[in-house]
Amino acid sequence: MDKNEIGKFIALILRHRPDAIGITLDEHGWANVEELIAGISRNYDFNMAMLEDIVKSDNKQRYSFNDDKTLIRANQGHSIAVDIDLQPCKPPDILYHGTAEK
Repeated sequence: MDKNEIGKFIALILRHRPDAIGITLDEHGWANVEELIAGISRNYDFNMAMLEDIVKSDNKQRYSFNDDKTLIRANQGHSIAVDIDLQPCKPPDILYHGTAEK
């Protein structure tokens, strides 16, 4: 499985199906990094360096680590109930949305 496919698999796990590898998310969507790596490693060659590379190089910034990189979560797009604990902020005076005309 290549990096892109593993990235999609991580998105599935952290946004929709943590049970796919036998892990759970806390109420804020955080997963234990060691458990995530162990779960993915059951079927694929995967380690912390690969996870860090996927998080760092993701152009959509889908994932976040906590400060000591022991926890990871998806930043958006969950189909399961999580409170990602975002702080409200004032939007800019002009806000653009990338929606096609059709």
